Amino acid sequence: MTYRHLVDPALAPMLENEFPALSAANLKDFRAALVHQFDAGPSPAIRSEVRVRTRDGGPEVRLIIHTPHGGGSNRPAIFFIHGGGMVLGDAAMGEGIRGALALRHQAVVVSVDYRLAPETPFPGAIEDCFAGLKWLFAHAAELGVDPSRVVLMGESAGGGLAASLAQLARDEGGPRACAQILIYPMLDYRTGSKEDPHPNPVTGEFSWTRANNRFGWEALRGDYVPTDARAGHFSAALGRDLSNLPPAFIATGSLDLFFEEIVEYSRRLCRAGVSVELHSYPGAIHGFNFVPTAWMTESFNRDLHGALSRAFGRGESSSEQKNAW
Repeated sequence: MTYRHLVDPALAPMLENEFPALSAANLKDFRAALVHQFDAGPSPAIRSEVRVRTRDGGPEVRLIIHTPHGGGSNRPAIFFIHGGGMVLGDAAMGEGIRGALALRHQAVVVSVDYRLAPETPFPGAIEDCFAGLKWLFAHAAELGVDPSRVVLMGESAGGGLAASLAQLARDEGGPRACAQILIYPMLDYRTGSKEDPHPNPVTGEFSWTRANNRFGWEALRGDYVPTDARAGHFSAALGRDLSNLPPAFIATGSLDLFFEEIVEYSRRLCRAGVSVELHSYPGAIHGFNFVPTAWMTESFNRDLHGALSRAFGRGESSSEQKNAW
């Protein structure tokens, strides 16, 4: 049975180009194709790169930095983590979008080029992200960044890594972001498998499918058995304690494979005392915002930039402000 009739007509262009079934055999070719597919042109901001060491002794991690023109101090920052199902993409993907984001919010955007699975299974990717985040805070003064206004932000797999990074930073006593911006985040490794705690037949037919989700998570998991205290660093939904995490903005589509896990994670954050702004766009599938003319993309952009503005405008003058946007 198909649920194509539930997809909003504004997203018809997405249905014309189905996302292929990923496998070990086609992964290399699809990685190359994806970089060209999501080429957003050069960054309109000042672009630079650095490489940082990780604590696990892996290769140095590349960070791409987009800085607004004209210098400045006490600027906000966005630590951005790209998507790609844990197996695709790189930090250079969508550079034009990251640069435009930097200019719009007069923020320094730092994009992390984390190692991909299956070549590097857990905890490689999250360790790369943690190293990048610590570098950003350690170099805040020279970047002109106010460390009290640093936001974690990620899309899809990057959203899941951002959620896990918030947990890891808390657990390890690392730097604390003022907010986490999770765009259709990939949170639960069980989704689409026999262990799926919230199976929904309506979600996941288009764009990112159950089969691709299983492939991505198994590639990341490797030999790791997610039953220890690190489980939430692997798959954010497995985190046992979600208290004392940054306020969250979370966006998804009602037909996204991740819809159920996102709603449940949002509930758990709320129960743990974390402020949550949750948006679900009707008739929207995974990656809907890549159709710029769609009405839900316009709504999403308005909601996203509003959340970023509130996060960046949040002061440190009272305890009440520390628990709200």
